[in-house]
Amino acid sequence: MNKSIRGRALTGAALALAVSTVLTACGGENSSSAAASGKAASATPAAAVQEPLVATFDGGLYILDGVSLELTGTIDLPGFNRVNPAGDKDHVVVSTDSGFRVLDATRQALTDIEYKGAKPGHVVRHAAKTVLFTDGTGEVNVFDPTALSSGKKPAGRTYTSAEPHHGVAIELADGSLVSTLGTEEKRTGALVLDRNDKEIARNEECPGVHGEAAAENEAVGVGCEDGILIYQDGEFTKVDAPDDYGRIGNQAGSDASPILLGDYKTDPEAELERPTRVSLVDTEKKKLRLVELGTSYSFRSLARGPHGEALVLGTDGALHVIDPDTGEVERKIPAVGEWREPLDWQQARPTLFVRGHIAYVSEPGKKALHAVDLETGKNIASVTLPKSTNELSGVVAGH
Repeated sequence: MNKSIRGRALTGAALALAVSTVLTACGGENSSSAAASGKAASATPAAAVQEPLVATFDGGLYILDGVSLELTGTIDLPGFNRVNPAGDKDHVVVSTDSGFRVLDATRQALTDIEYKGAKPGHVVRHAAKTVLFTDGTGEVNVFDPTALSSGKKPAGRTYTSAEPHHGVAIELADGSLVSTLGTEEKRTGALVLDRNDKEIARNEECPGVHGEAAAENEAVGVGCEDGILIYQDGEFTKVDAPDDYGRIGNQAGSDASPILLGDYKTDPEAELERPTRVSLVDTEKKKLRLVELGTSYSFRSLARGPHGEALVLGTDGALHVIDPDTGEVERKIPAVGEWREPLDWQQARPTLFVRGHIAYVSEPGKKALHAVDLETGKNIASVTLPKSTNELSGVVAGH
């Protein structure tokens, strides 16, 4: 990695939030009324957990201590659930069949805070705000995550897209809102609203728009089926892929780097393409570079490290550490055993979640979860859980 990246010092929680991995979203089976009570499996009050992690399994949520990986609590929650950091030191957003629910991971209990709506989708954290996009309604909810500690739904901004679609939105520091455009059948690009919801920019040259990530100096990228669309300083810029069909659908950004990490697929007819190349998009130079990894990966494989380094969990079981400026794979850190991505996107596969200088990696085939120190490359903790996990996230405070 070059000196400019190596020389960046850790800044604690602020850099932890440089990690931004955006995933697709879908629903599962109906949640039961018992699960809706939001109580942990234990009848006794749960002790507070430090730096909790949250992992989903078939039928509920595991809460683990982020240092020891000790399993501290289990919450019953039937259905296919997804988890994302809420943006403060205590909470995680859980996507359920009925909408977004807020989990107090520190206290190991679901709260009464809920954003109801069909097909809860992307959760984005940026500029001290958290943004929820509900695909089934097109509704966007923006709030200050620090207000979640009150136990009541935070007052915030609400915007509804012209048509429901699988979308994503992000609010910038000046209050402008970048939100995708589309319908249930076709997605075309993005628009920008000022703080008063007046449209100030629009670009519809991004077929199949999907996913979002923010880079240094508030450059926002949304993926297209033929490259990536960048919004910065009031203007959209399209960066074309080198292939006619070159889909970037999932990205990871860092406040410590102008480069966005993305996946890259070239076969529109594939039932499941298992790509071996990733994309690096320079938001300053508006250029796209492809990096060959020599191994495939999944949409849950992308993350960023504390110095802006690009991280990809390969099916070879290694964490590939890429210098985003040069595209060089600098290190391969052993993390899990070899694996193969399943055809169904809702099926479990090894998942990467990064917080600070620790990479947490799940290994569903062994019902295991590992913590890897990115500075030393060493496994510092592992745990075997009662059931295989699917998604993995945790609390991440500060934007």
